[in-house]
Amino acid sequence: MARERGERGGRRNRNEEEQSDIVDKLVAINRVAKVVKGGKNFGFAALVVVGDQKGRVGFGHGKAREVPEAIRKATDEAKKKMIRVPLREGRTLHHDGRGRWGAGKVVLRAAPAGTGVIAGGPMRAVLEVPGVQDVVAKSLGSSNP
Repeated sequence: MARERGERGGRRNRNEEEQSDIVDKLVAINRVAKVVKGGKNFGFAALVVVGDQKGRVGFGHGKAREVPEAIRKATDEAKKKMIRVPLREGRTLHHDGRGRWGAGKVVLRAAPAGTGVIAGGPMRAVLEVPGVQDVVAKSLGSSNP
């Protein structure tokens, strides 16, 4: 009747399976410098988007002294903050949308089959990772990813 060590209702195996099919994309790396008495201290900030190609997506921002550590932190945060995006026919958005944050504006439009992802840099990563195949998008006002 006693369970074997490390086994708790099979939850760990299911979580590992979910993590295995996750795709991550590096959107941007920013290098910042702090000028100190002895010279410059460099730091790095990474922006990463993760998704499962089935409608789940998340983004994360990580900062560290080295690039790989910043990417790892951003990826871990992105996996924690994943949300589900409903997709029509598993390939496009249900309806058009507009978003605004400060001076940056985003326009998303559902597209017919075969259109592909028509979007610029950071938006392309955010749309491809959850599995959106057909969409037209435009980013206006700000180039900040």
